[in-house]
Order: sequence, then C-alpha cells, then structure tokens
Amino acid sequence: MRAPELRGDLWLNTGGRPLTLAELRGRIVLLDFWTSGCINCLHVLDELRPLEAEFADVLVTIGVHSPKFLHEGERASIEAAVRRYDVHHPVVNDPKMELWSQYAVRAWPTLAVVDPEGYVVHVAAGEGHEEALRRVIAELVTKHEAKGTLRRGGSPYVPVEEQVSELRFPSKAVATAEGRVLVADTGHHAIVEFASDGETVIRRFGSGERGGQDGPFDIATFAEPSGIALLPYDVAERAGYHAVVADTAGHRLRGLDLITGEVRTVAGTGAQWRSGPDSGKGVEVDLTSPWDVAWYGPAGGIVVAMAGNHTLSVFDPVSGTIRRFAGTTVEGLRDGDVGEAFFAQTSGLAADGDKLWLADAETSALRWIEPDGESFTVHTAIGVDLFSFGHTDGPADKALLQHPLGLAVLPGDKIAIADTYNGAVRRFDVFTREVTTIATGLSEPQGLLLHDGELLVVESAGNRIGPLAAAEPTVVSGDAHAVRRPPTVLAPGEIDFSVVFAAPPGEKLDDRFGPSTRLEISASPPSLLVEGGGTGTDLSRKIRLADGVTEGVLQVVAQAASCDDGGEHPACRITRQDWGVPVRLAADGAGELSLVMAGAPAE
Repeated sequence: MRAPELRGDLWLNTGGRPLTLAELRGRIVLLDFWTSGCINCLHVLDELRPLEAEFADVLVTIGVHSPKFLHEGERASIEAAVRRYDVHHPVVNDPKMELWSQYAVRAWPTLAVVDPEGYVVHVAAGEGHEEALRRVIAELVTKHEAKGTLRRGGSPYVPVEEQVSELRFPSKAVATAEGRVLVADTGHHAIVEFASDGETVIRRFGSGERGGQDGPFDIATFAEPSGIALLPYDVAERAGYHAVVADTAGHRLRGLDLITGEVRTVAGTGAQWRSGPDSGKGVEVDLTSPWDVAWYGPAGGIVVAMAGNHTLSVFDPVSGTIRRFAGTTVEGLRDGDVGEAFFAQTSGLAADGDKLWLADAETSALRWIEPDGESFTVHTAIGVDLFSFGHTDGPADKALLQHPLGLAVLPGDKIAIADTYNGAVRRFDVFTREVTTIATGLSEPQGLLLHDGELLVVESAGNRIGPLAAAEPTVVSGDAHAVRRPPTVLAPGEIDFSVVFAAPPGEKLDDRFGPSTRLEISASPPSLLVEGGGTGTDLSRKIRLADGVTEGVLQVVAQAASCDDGGEHPACRITRQDWGVPVRLAADGAGELSLVMAGAPAE
C-alpha cells in the first residue's frame, strides 16, 4: 500500500520544519506510533536505538505521537517527553489520531516500514521486533541498492537545546532514618542524597552515565531509576544494604549501602522479561520495567510494581529471591484474588499497615491490596477502566483521575495521590470515601513524600522537589473524558478472529517444544464475550459477541516464538503484544476481526 502523507500539528527535532514522505524518497522510513505514557512504547524506543545507529545513512525514524490522554497531546507534554526519553529522531504530534487511522493502527506501539519508493512493506505491533526489523531493513537496502532507488546520507534530525538543572525529570523520593532525602534523578540516571533541608546535595549514587554497572557510588551506573524503598533495620542488617531502587530502564533492582556508598544488583539480569519464569533467585530472573518499590510486611518483602507486564512481584532481600505476587500480565482493571486480578502499568506504591495502596496509571485508578485468609484481595477505590479519565472530585465511585504515578499515606487515614497528567495532588479519605483536590498547576507530579510533617512533591517536568503549599482542599467538577480511538464496528454473534504473525526474513516459528504461539482473549464488560474467551495456542478462533451489549473492549494478548532458520545454535525470540480493542456492536458490523502483530500490511 502507498504510505499516507505525514501530517500533524507539531514537529519536534526538526527545527520546527514539517517533513514529507516525498522529500524522504530514496530513504527507508520507520514510523513509530507511540504515546509518552505507554511503557511498551518506551521499550520500543530502546529497541530502535541500535537500529538507528546501524543504518544511520539509509534509515529515517519518525515518531508519530498519537496520544492516549489529553495531557499527552499538549505541546509542553510532548516536548518534555522527547527530552525525558532522549528521543533523537523527528517526532510529529498526531493529537486527533488522523495518521493513526490512515495507517490502520490499532495499538500502541505499532511500527510501519516505508520503502524508498514510498510503499508500506512491513507492520509490527508491540515490542520485541528489533531483530526482525534489522532483517527487513537489510533486505530493503540490498533490494533498492540493486534497483538504484536507495539514497544514502543526510538526516532531518535537529537536536533540541538541552536544559541544565540539578535534577532532570526526577520521579520518586524517600526519607532516611537520619532525615536525609533520597531522590531518583531519573533523567541523570542517578540517586541524589539531599540533606534534611531537601536542597543541599550530600552525594550522588551513579556517575550520570546510563548503564548497569555495580560498584562505588561514584562509579556505579543506573538506567532511568524511579522508585526507592528503605528496608527495615533488622532486614537491612541481614541483607547487607539499606535501600532498594527500581532501576526501571535497566530492568533491575539495585541495593544501596548508605554507609559505604556501594551499589549492587540484587535482582534482574538486565534483559527484559518477555516470557518464561518470573520467580526464583533474584539475579537470575528477568524483570520488566520495575517502576516503584515498597516494603510490605504482610507479603514478606519488597513489593515491586512491574509496570512492563502489569504485575506485582515480591522480592525478599534476605534470601535474594523474587516471585510473582499479583496480576496475570493482562492489562486492565479487575478486582478479586491477586492471582486473577488485572492491573495496568502500576507506577506508585504506598504501604499502610495491612493495606498496600497502588496508583494504576493506565486505568487512572487508585487501588489497594489487603490480606484475605491465606491469600490477598485487590480492591478499587477510584477508577473505571482503561479508557475513562478526567479531573472530578466527590464520592470515590464518581471521581476521576488522569494517569496518576505516585502516592503517600497521610495522617487521619487519608491517601495523597500524585495525579500526574492533571498536574494536581488529590486526596482520598479512606473513611468517607470522598476525593478532593489539594493542589493544582504542578508540572507532572510523580512522587510524594511526607517528611517532617510536610508533604514534598516531586515535579518531574519541573525538575524539582519541594513542599506543597498549605491550602484548603477544593472540590473540582471537571468533565469526564475517554480515550479517543475509533471503535471497530462488529456484528453481534459469531466472529472470525485472528492475529497475523509472519516470521521475519531468515526466521521460522519455534515449535521444538510444542506450539509456538499463544492467544488469550477476554472482554470488558465480561458479558460482551459469550464464547471463545480464554487461552489457546492457535492465533485464530471463532468468538461469539453478545447480542444485548452495545459496546465494550476486547482484551487480547498474543505471543509468538521464532528462531533463526539454520545454524547449529539458532537465536530465538519472543514477540508479544497486548491489545485493548474498543468495539461497537451493530447489525451491519463486520463478521471478522484481524489484528497484525507482525507482517506485511493488507493491500
């Protein structure tokens, strides 16, 4: 298919100049459909960096920012995101999701390859496509060099001017027993230790370089660290360190010795989890974007918000083991037993006695976990689903948040919420179940810390941490909003459902140990899906949609294993994608639904 022209309301990393596919003719163009709050999109940014370096003279990557939340579509937000995540290629903002629709995109992230003659030749949804893209691009280089249609050299990328500050996109903070404040200086890949005044820098853990090196505080390296948790004194004595850091982009947990300054890896291999074991000896288990950490006694260790696969784990610092605690890897909002609950990019944790409070970012929800007999149960205080958000106070069952990332427990059984994309701090009263607003006008607050009676706010986009000015709580009656994705119109009754996955050049499906594919389907509301739900190994099946339901969301998780075709020790890879497909049922709707995980687009 001929690639639709590129149009948007804002171009970044080009000096403000719009780009056209016509002027890029002769180059290979890789379109990355992303949104800044999507953890899978951030994974893809890391996957693309080596490809951009390897094919620098023939490849032009263009980020198409199609926002999920209102805040993500604002100019200041997208400019901050490009700097925050070190995006070094042109980005076009697509606030009305017009390019999204023209390229028939259904999920974040989605990648589309445009060949030197202007045709879309490959589409891939989700993450884990680095090697497949490498082979597709290499094949295009060979083909178009032979045809004389390949043009080398020149880049439209124009770097933005970097802002210098003490902190760069900080995220979380904790206070030590001595009253010092540890702040995750995420953009500088470091942990900063401030004196009790919150302003005087004592030392930095991390050299400032991105990496995963252990060692003394001035030599060790981090990769976008976020959450920090202090260990109880007796646990720290036995473990040999005092604090645990969620080293988010490094897919590790790091231990800090606050006396010697030593940094060590205590869990994670540095590789991102895609499939397989997620429990065992900590340093032998792959993690996926641990975003926050908190000591939670009832679970017996550090709870880890594994934002990358929508689960929670528990790390035992004494034994050095880690295990799955909650979640199924399906993205959504479902309460109940921890083993069956759905989460959506949990990014903030705060323990209060038997309760563990959670900020579930993608469902704009405040939730909690508490013991229930021999297990634990998940409850929701604020939040509706993956697609509803806003800034509305009042009774908790009517209140709305927008992508919250941080929490703090306040005196009097109240929970403070860093309502990040609303630029606000909200307050939930556990007894009255009322929600109020205690601050607005903040620059993407991500972390909260109650310190010496003051509530400190980490304003990530403001590059600062400071006390919240005292103010009377207010009640905001904002509008309710919903994610603006066009629904797929389907007919009620039986539907032919499939996920398209074509192994990339030089690979074949890996069926050495059984079926190489996996497909899981569920729905919100559950009554939408009458038949065909659950998990199976075929990427196609018949499903039946209810006649009495008008709309909902099909939740789809697909996975495929592939290996190099040939060689004594072929390299193998897992490709995985989650979809939340909004659907509307109508008598004249389609009787089939096909989602592309990887392969050539339809003609």
